[in-house]
Amino acid sequence: MEEFHKVRRLPPYVFEQVNRLKASARSRGADIIDLGMGNPDLPTPKAIVDKLCEVVRDPRTHRYSSSRGIPGLRRAQAAYYQRRFGVKLNPDTQVVATLGSKEGFANMAQAITAPGDVILCPNPTYPIHAFGFIMSGGVIRSLQVEPDDGFIPAVERGIRHSIPKPLALILNYPSNPTALVASLDFYKDVVAFAKKNDIIILSDLAYSEIYFDGNPPPSVLQVPGAIDVCVEFTSMSKTFSMPGWRMGFAVGNERLIAALTRVKSYLDYGAFTPIQVAAAHALNGDGADIAEVREVYHKRRDVMVDSFGRAGWTIPAPAASMFAWAPIPEQFRQLGSLEFSKLLIEHADVAVAPGIGFGEHGDDFVRVALVENEHRIRQAARNIKRFLASTAKQPNNVVPLTARR
Repeated sequence: MEEFHKVRRLPPYVFEQVNRLKASARSRGADIIDLGMGNPDLPTPKAIVDKLCEVVRDPRTHRYSSSRGIPGLRRAQAAYYQRRFGVKLNPDTQVVATLGSKEGFANMAQAITAPGDVILCPNPTYPIHAFGFIMSGGVIRSLQVEPDDGFIPAVERGIRHSIPKPLALILNYPSNPTALVASLDFYKDVVAFAKKNDIIILSDLAYSEIYFDGNPPPSVLQVPGAIDVCVEFTSMSKTFSMPGWRMGFAVGNERLIAALTRVKSYLDYGAFTPIQVAAAHALNGDGADIAEVREVYHKRRDVMVDSFGRAGWTIPAPAASMFAWAPIPEQFRQLGSLEFSKLLIEHADVAVAPGIGFGEHGDDFVRVALVENEHRIRQAARNIKRFLASTAKQPNNVVPLTARR
């Protein structure tokens, strides 16, 4: 049976191949240490859960909610931006609540994309950044770039070689998957460029609070005048360990926020009201919960870098996010990231995310998520050490099972 048009535009989901192999190994009794999916394992802070329980007892909160977010939640997000970034937002016109940043990005694509519109997108990047627009009829021009002096020249080339002229530019710093961080000076240059070339900036700032070296990542909206061309997406999933709550935000340019709000009004009634109230309670807190989450990931990062390094796999220490972007060991690089990820499951009982799932330019890497405790991370390192030692002795025995069939 022929696939539907939009489904045909989507490639096979790379991560599903790893998930199937992981499930198969577990069914055989293997203890898989899962460092693949960025699914926070930390509990949501008690005060947030208590607020949810308090509000959910009121039957009036069980009715349809507000698609754009209840007023108290939008005010709380605006207050957070004022405290954290010094950015003043109008909660009525420049803030909309979303069902996580992923839904916000996808629906923004629906709101602004005409068939054939060109979007400039980093590669590698989080899949929704590209496929939200592909599913909306857009065309992606990939940029293999980092937030450095080579970024603007790469974007200039992308504009010169795009017909029609690109509609929007995607930013994501701290980056998923690469963990790269951008500076405020970088954002100043990008905003100036976007204004000069009449391009929208869509910034994914989901990892703004998970940083390790004392320098909080900035918001592009800190640049004077950025709000004229920019919308930024944030999420409570990682900051407050609330992934299943599905709560995020889009903030910024009024015209773009209005377009997103209108599309959302046709698609959903917003998150369950008690979740929105609890999210507002979290945002209005003193920041202690955020600091605790950050410290946990900081310790896990240090343990992973140290223990994996001792095992024989050198991984650069990420400055931010809950991921490490790990180069595949040289002896396995020719296999590519998907086959190497399969090897780790089969021979080391460790799951990671293959870099190819984030774009073709990610195929020399895997993403390692800090979603297991320090003991489990050290166990993963021991498993990997045994695997690397065995392959050094018998290099011909490391072909993935799936490649032997």
